[in-house]
Amino acid sequence: MSTYQNILNHQTYKPNPEWLQIKTIDLHTGGEPLRVILEGFPKLEGNSVLDYRRYCKENHDLLRTALMFEPRGHADMYGCLLTPPNDDEGDFGVIFLHNEGYSTMCGHAIIALTTLCVEMKWIEIQEGDNIVKIDAPCGRITSFANIEGGVLKSVRFHCVPSFVAYLDKKVEVPGLGTVTYDLAYGGAFYAYVDMKKNDFDFDLSIGSYQQLIRNGMAIKQAVIQENSAIEHPFEVDLGFLYGTIFTEDSDKDGIDSRNVCIFADGEVDRSPTGSGVSGRMAIHKMRNEIDYGEEMAIESITDSVFVGSLVEEIDFGPYKAVIPQVQGTAHITGMHTFVLDPKDPMKNGFILR
Repeated sequence: MSTYQNILNHQTYKPNPEWLQIKTIDLHTGGEPLRVILEGFPKLEGNSVLDYRRYCKENHDLLRTALMFEPRGHADMYGCLLTPPNDDEGDFGVIFLHNEGYSTMCGHAIIALTTLCVEMKWIEIQEGDNIVKIDAPCGRITSFANIEGGVLKSVRFHCVPSFVAYLDKKVEVPGLGTVTYDLAYGGAFYAYVDMKKNDFDFDLSIGSYQQLIRNGMAIKQAVIQENSAIEHPFEVDLGFLYGTIFTEDSDKDGIDSRNVCIFADGEVDRSPTGSGVSGRMAIHKMRNEIDYGEEMAIESITDSVFVGSLVEEIDFGPYKAVIPQVQGTAHITGMHTFVLDPKDPMKNGFILR
């Protein structure tokens, strides 16, 4: 029998049963990846999503790097791990994973997970809106999968209370000078930098990719140093700056603006950033630039689009917050079974950028 015939006859690899095997389904939302861990991850201990996240960080962080870093992932990989919900009212919980650690909220993941709920039949599907209640580290997210004729037509979610900490603050940034920014929370804190208010020598195109990373991280570090106490009203674990979001007008018909997010350790969001759009809804409401019944279409560096709008206003600690709605689409890209060979010197992953 020829070697090629052997190849045709033997196309299933059976790993050593003593090796750890982790099964995932991968998706993307507007180009931003999501690796959903389904089987093989050790059981997490705790009574809430925040408990599970702390336990994962303290006991299994090398599995985060193994699945997010090269050679299984890359510097901009993103993933999540599903957990029990915080209480009986929730459907499930989620921990978000990336190159730096564990984020508090991820809108593109919520859209992808809601899509997966339909595709995997994790929920009972009916015509119209199908509600999924997801417990993220920042709180409960209510998501809606709209079904028409048995087909998923759209996904949107209502984020946690989103608010503005301050507008038009200035910070000195090495290499950039004085930068004007807004600080807002949409499940995570971001420094929002309007290109029109700053004199930069780069734009929000793919051609400025490296400059966006470098300058986004420089602004993030400068804001952190200037504001040592970025505080969430109720949860200490949520009080940190997650990233920088650059904004500018779009030149495309029907698109209100462009939005590029640099987060974690220099990751560039390929999507318009669901938590970032949520924070923007709070900013635009405070500036009287959007009202109830209106929508704002926001594109990303890949030209993918999320649509943001307002649901309601609520008091949230000392802040007048809004409940934003964000709509987008996600697609499954593949299924994987990853193995960790104990003899592999690179089993825990590495990153080259």
